[in-house]
Amino acid sequence: MSEASAPHAAERRELTAAQRNAVAELLRVSPVADELGRRFVRAGHELHLVGGSVRDALLGRLGDDLDFCTDAHPDETLRIIKGWAESIWETGREFGTIGAQRDGLRLEITTFRAESYDQVSRNPVVVYGTSLDEDLKRRDFTINAMAVSLPDHVFTDPHGGLDDLSAKVIRTPSTPGESFGDDPLRMLRAARFAAQLRFAVHPDVHLAMTEMAADLDRITAERIRDEFTKLLCGADPITGLRLLVDTGLAERFLPELTGLKLEIDEHAQHKDVYEHTLTVVENAVSYEEEGCDFILRMAALLHDAGKPATKAVGSDGRVSFHHHEVVGARLTKARMKAMRYPKEVTAKVTALVAMHLRFYGYGRGEWTDSAVRRYVADAGDLLPRLHKLTRSDCTTRNRRKAAQLAADYDALEDRIARIAAEEDLARVRPDLDGNAIMELLGVPPGPVVGRAWKHLKEQRLEHGPLNRDAAEAELLRWARAEGLIG
Repeated sequence: MSEASAPHAAERRELTAAQRNAVAELLRVSPVADELGRRFVRAGHELHLVGGSVRDALLGRLGDDLDFCTDAHPDETLRIIKGWAESIWETGREFGTIGAQRDGLRLEITTFRAESYDQVSRNPVVVYGTSLDEDLKRRDFTINAMAVSLPDHVFTDPHGGLDDLSAKVIRTPSTPGESFGDDPLRMLRAARFAAQLRFAVHPDVHLAMTEMAADLDRITAERIRDEFTKLLCGADPITGLRLLVDTGLAERFLPELTGLKLEIDEHAQHKDVYEHTLTVVENAVSYEEEGCDFILRMAALLHDAGKPATKAVGSDGRVSFHHHEVVGARLTKARMKAMRYPKEVTAKVTALVAMHLRFYGYGRGEWTDSAVRRYVADAGDLLPRLHKLTRSDCTTRNRRKAAQLAADYDALEDRIARIAAEEDLARVRPDLDGNAIMELLGVPPGPVVGRAWKHLKEQRLEHGPLNRDAAEAELLRWARAEGLIG
């Protein structure tokens, strides 16, 4: 790999060291990348590894998804890779992108672009470019505006991306105002990269994000949702979340988060509920066993969303937020619907928010086995996440209190395990199914069967498993009380 240019000795030394890291990563994929590059050159075209692939190679974390740019248009790209690629897809063709797979690598090959943006939706309108420099200039950040030409491995970095990568700073190739004016989503993307890479945004970028935050309103909910999801699943979501709030971007699509800054928690253990929430998110991340659990992180972020609307100050001056979990669940559902999250994801996050306070009070010894069964039954397959969310919500600085809460929850989990060993808590169902109910009562399918089933489930939760004779006797007793049989 050779240098495109290096006017200063210090830059040359730094570039060479960084390139050594990149070479080690590129060697793993170069048989495929170089072979593809030769095919394009033979056809009279250019091919460059570009964007996130170069950035990640320089960071020593290149994956199996590779991004390329070329002067070839999509039809020409298809002709070049046909018969060479193991599979080809054209889902990104309208944006000039052709996808392919070879030797376990996913390749996306995009024609040079000089994008313009629809002034209403701010969705990109593709205009093909004519040069690598033009393509790199239109990219979002300097760390994504570097390229490695193939197959000769010439490194191109016209906007100082390598220096910014070394300094761990997020900066734009053109002025931030021009860049964000082209696509306001880039402001949210800056926060996302801060969270993913643990980088800081340049002061000029921060200022532009603050001044232009309202421009985010022109972006579709789906595009905002996708960027925000990546941010929350970043290695350091707290940095990204703080950036959203500090610049005013959160107010444009997630005002519940900003609203938490106004509320002081009832125990004065944190600067405000906002700081408590960020700590809960951080705790939730620490409980993850493998990869990002978006549902857990989102529930941690919104678990106290109902506090601003339920704040009350008592005669003794103490602040309370009664039933904030109910209000918070309603707000969570509405917000995630507005952000176009799938219904099943929204339902799970909403359920966790609604249940996050259920544990409190257990330590006073008020829970019967019936209450434990209901806790497990209501949580369903969310129980492991509910365990983690409840533990994450303990942020008190009082060591004695923290230790007591942890011990109480340990005791609850042990109790759940004990009862589960005796019963099948994972499948708490009535002791008679619908067919047995219809046969015993002599009724057809309909509302009566549903009511009987619900009654038997309540008995199951209250008293534990019943044998067949006891279950039938209880059903007949209920039916007589309801006037269904004599």
